[in-house]
Amino acid sequence: MLLPLACEWAASQEQRILTTGEALSDTMLGTARLVGVAAPERVRLLYVPEIPIPDDPTLRAAVEETKFLAPLTRGLTLRYGIFIRSDCRSDVTMVIHELGHTAQYERLGGFEPFLRRYLFECLTIGYPETPMEQEVIALTERICGSQQKPDSVSCR
Repeated sequence: MLLPLACEWAASQEQRILTTGEALSDTMLGTARLVGVAAPERVRLLYVPEIPIPDDPTLRAAVEETKFLAPLTRGLTLRYGIFIRSDCRSDVTMVIHELGHTAQYERLGGFEPFLRRYLFECLTIGYPETPMEQEVIALTERICGSQQKPDSVSCR
């Protein structure tokens, strides 16, 4: 019952970000390709004071119960739309991490398959130990933590 609501909310928030967000810089377009994003030109970033929580009472209750989103959440990827908390604007590492989730959305085929798997992992294994989260953490560390960063990547 909650998955369709979550997908509907995610799609509407993605549309909001795509309409009002900022395109990736040329440098970040290259980094997004390095991360594995197939269509980085579609990605938009929207800087917000706080990551939004769904208005729908049932979905909001589930989010609050699971603590999936909280006031301290720094970023949220909804396929090609990425919310970034405004005070994290200069955290390139976090943007790279979120781009890793965009690549997962592409690979898995959209909202329903991504959210089904990601939420299941979060509920059964726990964030941030989920395989999907660990994949993105390792990818970000490889890109930002490597001694030989590509010229196009500046992680600080």
